[in-house]
Parts: sequence; structure tokens; C-alpha cells
Amino acid sequence: MNAASSVRETVPPTPDKGTADAFATSWNDQRAPSVYSRAQFEDWLRPIDPAALTGKSVLELGFGNGSLLHHVGECGPSRLVGVELGDTLARTRANLAHLPPGMLELHRADLTKINLGGFDYVYCIGVLHHLKVPEDGFRAVLRHTRPGGHFHCWVYAEEGNAVVIRLVDPLRRVVSRFPWWVTKYGVALPLAVPFFAYAKSLRRVPARVAESLPLGSYSRWVGEREFGFAHHVAFDQLVTPQTAYLSRATIDRWVQHPDVDPASTYVILRNGNSWKFGGRRRDPT
Repeated sequence: MNAASSVRETVPPTPDKGTADAFATSWNDQRAPSVYSRAQFEDWLRPIDPAALTGKSVLELGFGNGSLLHHVGECGPSRLVGVELGDTLARTRANLAHLPPGMLELHRADLTKINLGGFDYVYCIGVLHHLKVPEDGFRAVLRHTRPGGHFHCWVYAEEGNAVVIRLVDPLRRVVSRFPWWVTKYGVALPLAVPFFAYAKSLRRVPARVAESLPLGSYSRWVGEREFGFAHHVAFDQLVTPQTAYLSRATIDRWVQHPDVDPASTYVILRNGNSWKFGGRRRDPT
């Protein structure tokens, strides 16, 4: 096996396994090396400059099928490590086979329990809000950030998601119990059609008008891509048995952790319905 695709599996019992298994069905059905464009990757990572990852040790907590690792690997980190609870390792190996030997290390494990030491950069995109205890995930992010290192996260916001919370989330609680293919093709696919039409229509109006409409900024972002991505987004919303929507007050409390340098923190509302946040771990020296 190529050293770039070394894999270590440790899967103890965990309350998040059901959610991880549900997402694994979604990720393993994706055949592209990354479901995200380079522009989307840079958007998620901002305000971190991808060039800052060159020559650094980088950890992703919750790598799915390696869609973000694919882009991070192109930034030239000295060490790239991923942790994922779901059984997506074979698909991820295939997606990342192009990376240089010795760069990549994958672990199948519970991100809230594993301890891999400190990294220069730790990121967790779209995962914390699917954990039974999201704050446990944030603690894991901080635990893996070396003193002086940087962490960065993205989560669903409570703010700006009224339509999703009131209409989509009740549906999710029901259809997440169905076989994945029923949810993907029998529920998510027909729902993705009007959503995609709405997203595309908002690309044709001024941004200030779109942003005044429900999920306006977010839908405009989805409308940048093809229908397959809208279908992926719809399925992603419906397949999981666990989703939380986190308030600004919650995020503020997390980044006020005593191990975080208060001068380094940021909390950014992304697309009107999610939070990007991060900072630097205090260096006691």
C-alpha cells in the first residue's frame, strides 16, 4: 500500500456511530475526488490562507470521503492526518491516492476520544453539529491544537435557519430512519429540484434582494454549482439522525476557553446561516 494512504482503525463503542454510519452511505456513493470546488474549500477555510498550511502539520477531524483533505494535500503540508468514525476509508484512499508518499495518515476512530498529539492547524468542518455532545467535539479540536497552533471550525447556526429548523428538521427525524437509497432518491432527489430552481433563480437577482429572502445567501452559494451538488446537500440534511443548530452565544462561550488566546479569536456568520470560528491556542512560553 502506498505510504500516502496508510490507515489505522480504532472503533470503540460510541453514541455517534449511528450518525457516522448514515453519513458513510452518503460519502461512499460519491465518486469524484472531492465534492467541493477549490473556491468552496477556500471559502470554508477563510480567514486562514491555504498557503499557511505549506510545511505544517494539519489535522482534519471528521474527513468524510477526503473531499477537504484532497484540497489541503495540494497545499503541501508536511504531515496530513484525518480522523473519521464512518467506514469511508476505502473511498478516501482512492480519492487521495495522488498525494505524495508519507504525507497522509488516516484513522478510523471517535474524534471525541482519540488523542494524536498537537498539530499546527486543526480544522473541523460540518461535523460538530452532528455529535451527540457538540462541545465534546470542540474540546477535541482544542486538545489537538499545539500551543501557538491554530484551530478552525464550521457549524450550522441557530440564527438564519428558521425554515430548516421548522420544516426540514422534522422531516429529517422521520426519513433518517429509512434505507439510505430511499432517502436519497425517493425524498432528497424530488426536494432538490425546487430547491435547485430557487437557488439558481437567486443567482439572477441582486445579492441584496436575495439576502432578504429565506436562506437567500446560502441558496445563492448552492446555485453556483450543478444540480448534483444540490442533491448532495439535500441528502446530507436528511440522512443524519443527529443535527444541532448552534447559537452565537454558544460559539462565543467556546472560544472564550482559557486555553484560547482571546486576541486571536474570530466568529464569522457564513451565508447567513452558519458559523465559522477559530483562533490560536495559548502558548504558555
